[in-house]
Amino acid sequence: MQQRAISRGGKSLNYTLPAPVGGLNVRDSYDKMAETDAIVMDNYIPSDTKVVLRRGYRLYASLTGIVRTLAEYKVPGEERFLAFAGGTAYNITTAAALKNYQKSFKENAWQCCQFNNRLILVNGSDKPQCFYVQDGEEHFEDAAFSGEGLAAEKLVNVCVSKRRLFFVEKGSLNAWYSENAGEVQGTLLKLDFSTVTQCGGELTAVASWTQDGGQGIDDLTVFLTSEGEVLVYAGSDPSDYADWSLRGVYRMSRPVGYRCTLPYQGDVVIISESGYVPLSRALPLEAANSSQTAFSDKIRGLVAERMRQNRTKSGWQAVLYQRGGYAIFNVPAAQQFEQHVINVNTGAWCRFTNIRSFCWGIFDGRAYFGGENGVYLFDEGYSDNKTHICGKIAQAYSALGTQNLKKVQMLNPRTKSSTRYALVVYTNTDFDDRERAYAENIGSDGMTKWNAAPWSSLANPVGTKWATLKGRIRSQWIGNAATGFRFSLVFQTKTRGNLIEWYDTGFRYEQGGGIL
Repeated sequence: MQQRAISRGGKSLNYTLPAPVGGLNVRDSYDKMAETDAIVMDNYIPSDTKVVLRRGYRLYASLTGIVRTLAEYKVPGEERFLAFAGGTAYNITTAAALKNYQKSFKENAWQCCQFNNRLILVNGSDKPQCFYVQDGEEHFEDAAFSGEGLAAEKLVNVCVSKRRLFFVEKGSLNAWYSENAGEVQGTLLKLDFSTVTQCGGELTAVASWTQDGGQGIDDLTVFLTSEGEVLVYAGSDPSDYADWSLRGVYRMSRPVGYRCTLPYQGDVVIISESGYVPLSRALPLEAANSSQTAFSDKIRGLVAERMRQNRTKSGWQAVLYQRGGYAIFNVPAAQQFEQHVINVNTGAWCRFTNIRSFCWGIFDGRAYFGGENGVYLFDEGYSDNKTHICGKIAQAYSALGTQNLKKVQMLNPRTKSSTRYALVVYTNTDFDDRERAYAENIGSDGMTKWNAAPWSSLANPVGTKWATLKGRIRSQWIGNAATGFRFSLVFQTKTRGNLIEWYDTGFRYEQGGGIL
């Protein structure tokens, strides 16, 4: 019998989708997002070529009460790390040798700056404090400031600009500054901005801003009010009218809290109702356009929601964590906190969750946060104080190279890790972003063991115990059953002993015929 030739041409097509290195996007509609963006990106950090699960944290020092301030004293050979909680101050430089300074304060949230080897601290309720180390001996004392009409305990914010200390008086439009340059004590003189501002409110912050004035670098002193007015002054001596001049009064969205500024590469980023806005971009524009110039433009939907719900809550703060290569914006959210995190090299965003941080601080290059009854060392180990780190990414929808109807049959997430971890990976189709429950599927009682049933046969996918290859990239196809035009990859992990890196994902699909 004559055998007929059978065409066995492959019907399946392959498509490789890079990991979402573009980061979190809460600005664009689903059909406009780049496929390397993410609709959800929790606890994974986007880098240039991959996304990496954030590291964890551990308890560093047990204290009494909520820690609301962490302050670093930086003098070579005499570095100190201070924490404020329970109405007192602690030296936590060495966790094994904590020191209670036996202070009695009304308020634990302090604003501070270091100048001339003195750490100056104010909080708007207690007398200003001065901390320094001299000849190996620590000094923690009331700051010796005086001035005509000055109620020193009302000083609530402090900044150094043009070799002078500038203070904010709580509940007023008054600023106070050192009479003489270089002084860390003595007489303060008052600046009353009530005749300069037009919108009222109160002064909230002072910042030193480096701007290119066209013929060189010009250091300016900037005063922010609670109503979003920005007063920009040039000069170094406010008492000298020939030297001190008003450059302009600008409007931007209202700043949030007293810790609303983040100095960054000569610029100043403001935590405001429109997002996290650099002064260099905001001031020439009207307030209505400031959201389009914000650092946080790509996550403005998320920031706007948090501002609407939690603007008046304490905890808003930003720190630059150079060791990790990102900036952290601490955000109160309901009864918890979350962190909006930007890769300062690429501008890509993500979100951290399960970090209950009332404040942040940097000491000796490491990041710490204040919690309830303790200080925690961040970016340490692979668990959140011995609990799991749960990561979730919902990648932007992709047409996978063709606008035709497709049936995605298999997925191949290429990852690297040191040990096994629980993984769930599946696709949502055609802008259907359903939430699907999943469990850590490692053989616990009442759960399907990871290899006892076909993964794709379960209505609600459960975790796959994902193996590793001794530091090499893991590549293995997993069954998937989804039909549609566009697909969003959902990638969920759960681990407490692992650093997971995700590079890309292979898709294998059949393409519908005759579909326009």
